[in-house]
Amino acid sequence: MPPDCFHLDPHGLERPDVVVAHEPFRFLIATAQLREAGREALLRDFPRYGSAGFFPYRERDCGPSIRALVAEFSGSAFARSLGARLGIPDLGGFPAIATLSDSVHRRHGTIHTDSACKIATALLYLNPSWPAGDAGCLRLLRRGDDIDALAAPAIPPLYGSLVAFRRADNSWHGHLPFEGARRVLQVAWLASAADATRKDRRGQFSRMVKTLAGRLDRRWRAGRTIDAGH
Repeated sequence: MPPDCFHLDPHGLERPDVVVAHEPFRFLIATAQLREAGREALLRDFPRYGSAGFFPYRERDCGPSIRALVAEFSGSAFARSLGARLGIPDLGGFPAIATLSDSVHRRHGTIHTDSACKIATALLYLNPSWPAGDAGCLRLLRRGDDIDALAAPAIPPLYGSLVAFRRADNSWHGHLPFEGARRVLQVAWLASAADATRKDRRGQFSRMVKTLAGRLDRRWRAGRTIDAGH
């Protein structure tokens, strides 16, 4: 399949329906950012980790269409386009790391801002449908102690939906508890190469622990409250 059948729409972030906000922090919400012609290949090639949560991108885990999408999503051209919308014109000059998740447990999605070493984060969803209602839908928040303090409507993690934000001390986000399949590709731009290396190593260690822990990982914090943070 030729690359232009599944990559991001090169002008997708310029469309008038893209939501760009400056308060309470800078964020962007866009839909239909992936070409429909590539849907079947992307869903087929998305990794199946066998454990929940985010894992560092490794080529060996993914099929060819996902490898191509990661290259584009984490590339300098997309970073320039996204940075222009988030007020970070030099975003492409920061090191980027990609992580993927094919499922979550109920403990995931607690309210947080992202670590201070992150410059910006972008999430691209690849779920063909979302029958779970509000559960598992990303919420951008005005406060760190209230999952209902919405800065924008909750975003269903549907195929082609993209959310990005500039990391800040108040860039609160999270989602209601959900357990099951939830496919998402995340790219984060970090302050330094050392930060990127550290994040990647930590993610690889986490993958090993989750593989060994099995059911314990699923049970840990499964009863967390909807306003829980980390």
